[in-house]
Amino acid sequence: MVLFRDSISMMIESWQNRQKNKSGIGPNRAPLAIRGIPDVREFLIRRYRSDQQHQDERSVLLRIDDEGTVMQAAASCEAVLGYESGELEGQPVQRILASRQDDPFATANRHLIEDGQRVLLTFRHKEGFFFTAELSLRQASRDSDQAATATITPRDISGMDPGLIKSAEGLAEFGLWELDIASNEMFWSDGMYQQLALRTSTRITPEQALFYCQTGQARVRALFRRCVRTGHPFHLDLNVLTSRQTLKRMTLTGRPIKQGGRIQRLAGTLINQTATMEQEQALERATQVLAATGEATPDLVAAVDTRLTLLHCNYPYASQFASVFGRTPTPGDNLLELLGDFPNERRLIERLWQRAFERGGFVVEMPLAQQNRDLPVHEFHYQRITNSHGETLGAVQVGRNIDNQIQHAGSSEYHTRHDPVTGLMNRREFIARLLRTLEQKTHRESCDSLLYLDLDDFERFNDIAGSGTCDRYLRELAGNLGVRVRQRDALARLSGDTFALLIENCPEAKARDIAQSILELIRNFVFDWQGQKLSTTASGGLLIMEGDKPRDPEELLSQAADLCHTAKTSGRNRIHAANALTEAMDDTVTAQRLEQIRQALAQGELVLEYQTLKPVASATWGDHIEILCRIPGGDDNAPVLHPDEFLPVAERFDLAKKLDRQVIRQTLHWLNGHRLLEPRLKYCGFNLSLASVLDDSFADFMEAELARSPFAPECFCVEIREAHATQYPDDVSVLCDALHRVGCRVALDGAGASVESYRLAARLPVDIIKLDRQMMDHLEDDPVQQVMVEALHRIAEAAGKDTVATFIENDDALRKARTLGIHFGQGFRLSRPQPLDALTPAAVDLTTGRIGG
Repeated sequence: MVLFRDSISMMIESWQNRQKNKSGIGPNRAPLAIRGIPDVREFLIRRYRSDQQHQDERSVLLRIDDEGTVMQAAASCEAVLGYESGELEGQPVQRILASRQDDPFATANRHLIEDGQRVLLTFRHKEGFFFTAELSLRQASRDSDQAATATITPRDISGMDPGLIKSAEGLAEFGLWELDIASNEMFWSDGMYQQLALRTSTRITPEQALFYCQTGQARVRALFRRCVRTGHPFHLDLNVLTSRQTLKRMTLTGRPIKQGGRIQRLAGTLINQTATMEQEQALERATQVLAATGEATPDLVAAVDTRLTLLHCNYPYASQFASVFGRTPTPGDNLLELLGDFPNERRLIERLWQRAFERGGFVVEMPLAQQNRDLPVHEFHYQRITNSHGETLGAVQVGRNIDNQIQHAGSSEYHTRHDPVTGLMNRREFIARLLRTLEQKTHRESCDSLLYLDLDDFERFNDIAGSGTCDRYLRELAGNLGVRVRQRDALARLSGDTFALLIENCPEAKARDIAQSILELIRNFVFDWQGQKLSTTASGGLLIMEGDKPRDPEELLSQAADLCHTAKTSGRNRIHAANALTEAMDDTVTAQRLEQIRQALAQGELVLEYQTLKPVASATWGDHIEILCRIPGGDDNAPVLHPDEFLPVAERFDLAKKLDRQVIRQTLHWLNGHRLLEPRLKYCGFNLSLASVLDDSFADFMEAELARSPFAPECFCVEIREAHATQYPDDVSVLCDALHRVGCRVALDGAGASVESYRLAARLPVDIIKLDRQMMDHLEDDPVQQVMVEALHRIAEAAGKDTVATFIENDDALRKARTLGIHFGQGFRLSRPQPLDALTPAAVDLTTGRIGG
């Protein structure tokens, strides 16, 4: 507001100087004009004719700045464009272009031009016809290419453009006036006439102008006299009725202008404040309506701004708040300050209001305070308040007492479905909800997840503070969890310190984010008790229920509990996730396979096989293999387990990371014993599980293992699934950079399975793109698949990456992959998996004996 008044003061002085044309009174301050050097590009435009054998020699040079303004045109401009050079200088370049698509600064054209290429654009001749010409970049000059030479120079405000003042008066809705005391003659700017809805040529006296003031005419005369006599400036709010009978709120200001130590003139402004008046009236009406509505209902009504300052609260809310917290709230109080002595309640209430600001509206059932179990339960409705631009101004809360409804309308039923301590649904109701979800799942395609949570070391709270405090802790923690979870999801307390959350219709990546956010909430939740701060962490098992899974809710809960137990034994304060095991795999089969995996890891005797990758587009020397893992049968002569049989069990019991390391360790040990392979081995790939991808120490493990190997690090490649790269792009990028520092290569396996494939192929720092099996199915007879594969291959090739076509099962698919230019192929048509011991160097028979083999 001060800056605005200063600007008006400067305009008054400028207007006075022009009005009186007096050079003796200079301005008190001068604005600053900043001059800068724009980016300038020099373009060559050459006429183009497709029917000529030789290019047209007519051309012209144009210098265009980064705002699209022609800075300079060569003398040959008239021969090409029909304009003289002076006619184009200072004009926008669109004047000579046929359409927006021909703009040299458009994204598509700019990239080609900056790469040194010529582009064909359509230009408009001065005579009105269109022609095609080649445009190329001759020279570019940028601010960053030279030292900064911008200067700041003062400008005399007395020379300000009258049009600028007139424009400012119209936009800011004010006018300037001046009164010559000696002649009693008043001068008005155009803005004064506009504010009173008068024509500029209207002749009017100061006495007649006073008649437009509905109130305060005597006050205006008195202020003018006092300003002349004492020199005190004045400021007065008036109700003005314009010539069109429109009522406006105006602010009249004035101040003396002295010359030679005496007051010679008065000058000031008339500012339209009608919009502010209307806003104040609207706010007053809204406050009155809100107050009347609040007093007409027994519900608890409160409204706050984004800083949790009370805008309004009715008597029931203030009375309930005072009885619970001992302080009576009034509009203008801040809720966080009122709850300074109740830190647990303050955090919960703050979280509820913040949720309203972020989500718009929601409903929650709870007492006004969690620490008092005797308070009635209210159904609180939260709704965000926004302005016409969609900006959040605050939120309103309406709480309806539902205590009687709970007590009388089936209280026994309510208690059989809800946990008595936290108010969350109990195990019985959660099982029923999970069963309904499983039954509905057969009619829809979506991904559901089950999160099983167990508080770490919670039993120590009972030893420190007793069971009553533990119940209060659980009750307030449940309230905070209820705010964090989505409304469609089901949160339950199963028993003691265990909770469960059903996450419905949610992609796996999003479900993992929700699980991590809940874990973070529990870790940051602090409960104050007698000066002590009670806090703990939680371990969780996230069961991804997608595809073929058990239909028994108890079985799903059991699997999620196993994952939670694995998270606890792995170090606590973490989430362990895995897909649900199929119905065909019962507990006996799971236990048997788990024992096989543990025995193989303990003895270090995994069954390793390899499958060859063969060049498709051109011949490449050397061996290119991918290592495959199998689990041996063990002492019980059980069947050998393939990945689809042992990986779900390994992921469920947190053994996938150990399997990855054992495969790499065992492969390198075998290669160390076959050093004749060292010249031929060009690629040795290892599949990586998600647990290893998210393991910060994996790159260090690879570096330590490769340091003991005679084979070059660039021979080895780690293959990361595209699904994992999509879920955790930042973690995968960090891992790729770490492996590159070690010397390994990285491959993106399963590319093409999602819409993110093309972005990942272009941006992710990997060396090899392995196409997904879905991309290869029916490649030979599906033209759409061919276009998709070709596009992915071209993107990878442009980014300097090799491509591998997987699952090539027949000659037709092989021919099509070769036609599309794919670099390598893999599949049963080219080679089948073989035992690693079958990988031998080439044998050469000489007179002195055989070498290799």
